[in-house]
Amino acid sequence: MHAYRTHSCADLRKGDVGSTVRLSGWIHRKRDHGGVLFVDLRDHYGLTQVVCAAGSEALKLLDHLKLESVVTITGEVVDREGGAVNPKLATGDIEVVAKEVAVQSSANELPMPVAGEQEYPEDIRLKYRYLDLRRERLHANIMLRSKVIASIRRRMIDQGFTEFQTPILTASSPEGARDYLVPSRVHPGKFYALPQAPQMFKQLLMVAGFDRYFQIAPCFRDEDARADRSPGEFYQLDFEMSFVTQDDVFAAIEPVLSGVFSEFGENKFVTPAGEYPRIPYKEALLKYGSDKPDLRNPLLISDVGDHFKGSGFGLFAGLVEKGMSVRAVPAPGTAEKSRKFFDDMNEWARGEGFAGLGYATRKGGEWGGPIAKNHGTEGMDKIATAMGLGPDDGIFFAAGKEEEAAKLAGLARTRVAEQLELIEQGSFRFCWIVDFPMFEFNDEQKKIDFSHNPFSMPQGGMEALETKDPLDILAWQYDIVCNGVELSSGAIRNHRPDIMYKAFEIAGYSRKEVDTNFPGMIGAFKFGAPPHGGSAPGIDRIVMLLADEPNIREVIVFPMNQKAEDLMMNAPAPVMDKQLKELSIRIIADGVPKA
Repeated sequence: MHAYRTHSCADLRKGDVGSTVRLSGWIHRKRDHGGVLFVDLRDHYGLTQVVCAAGSEALKLLDHLKLESVVTITGEVVDREGGAVNPKLATGDIEVVAKEVAVQSSANELPMPVAGEQEYPEDIRLKYRYLDLRRERLHANIMLRSKVIASIRRRMIDQGFTEFQTPILTASSPEGARDYLVPSRVHPGKFYALPQAPQMFKQLLMVAGFDRYFQIAPCFRDEDARADRSPGEFYQLDFEMSFVTQDDVFAAIEPVLSGVFSEFGENKFVTPAGEYPRIPYKEALLKYGSDKPDLRNPLLISDVGDHFKGSGFGLFAGLVEKGMSVRAVPAPGTAEKSRKFFDDMNEWARGEGFAGLGYATRKGGEWGGPIAKNHGTEGMDKIATAMGLGPDDGIFFAAGKEEEAAKLAGLARTRVAEQLELIEQGSFRFCWIVDFPMFEFNDEQKKIDFSHNPFSMPQGGMEALETKDPLDILAWQYDIVCNGVELSSGAIRNHRPDIMYKAFEIAGYSRKEVDTNFPGMIGAFKFGAPPHGGSAPGIDRIVMLLADEPNIREVIVFPMNQKAEDLMMNAPAPVMDKQLKELSIRIIADGVPKA
């Protein structure tokens, strides 16, 4: 017999009754029933109930061990009595009568329990992450992550992609987020950077003649944490393709995403490959108030500013006269809602940092509220008709500068749908956001700047850059969004040095600055580069959606906290003076160099 186990704790069934078996695992729970001890033994695979007879040596030994101690138990498989069968457990028809017990490792008092799914403070969970990972939900999430990555890898290879690994130590880039820097010992005063993404390397692979690349790529950005963004590091499905249009990129990745979400989505609806809606960026901001629209929400925002020109409602009329916006969010079926519902929405908007959220109520076609009273029944009816509203549908209004009105309307759209329980359940609805602007006006620096990705191909190429107003130029850039979560950004790349120099010139960069900041890429493009494009859906966010977790931390094995600290490994931490000296580094604290 094997030294530790003949079966896992999920293997045994009725067919094993009468067999002598050996199991190893952690003591999950213990229950004393009239002198008979029942132990739930747990390993990676599942649970088996172990029974220790009254007065047995096995009972004496197990009774004194604390939960989560590791033991090896040898015993006989027996049927559970009828009332004791547990249909929720794979091994619920049997139990093992313990004959011998060997203690492999005894546990101290636990700082947090493993059995059950009680909520515990983040600092405790992260400091003792190895205990947290023993808990059923988190353990399942990490296994789901592994299976998702394996499925993605298989599907990408089936699509004709080849996996490559790109460097982890690279050069710092002046564009994008803040880098993590790594000092060089052999080149004092110089630094490597951990890659924010394999962007330049994957494009250079296309220049090198490889046709379809992918990688489950680690990326490093010194950014603050959010619910859907882990500080420090994250993983993405990075891919790039040569000789492709935007349509080709979409056609390659949609089957992968829809396939993975169908495989692990527990029979939820998934947008079929080939049917992802394509929503222009400008339309997304207007109709959804966001470039990350949740298409499970049926509400659409309308621009109703023109309806208030010369209106009796002077506040909105004055704003429109000054070139500002008025956006309207429908509130369907709210005729029976009290005024408190609408007032609470206004207070919510103020709590979000806005001046407020106007509203008009409607019941049986009769309008209510100060906006309706001042604007008039005829004017309100025209707005309702334009929005496609019924006689019992109310309206919320967001007004101000276009960007501010769009943002408030977008947040209100989500809030109203949540309050009225309108968001579709049990579905994963994908879409593409397309036609991003190539440039934007930087109010702080009073100059034209790149709005999204400086290495994207402008729609219209060189001609557009030379003849159009920069703020009217669109780029071949796109985002994948699922249920209001942005999974990735991507683009058809600018592979022409002449077009790249011109694009950077518009953004205020000289030819010399481009050559200095991006020598590898611009240099390579001068030796023949194919048209190419790609994207990089985030692995962490994909798993977060599939696991239905509100925080990305719950699908990462060893995450850092919101301050980018690893409480388990005590990182970041000071290092020895000897190490600093080897790297030619001196620490400055409060502006004073450390001696």
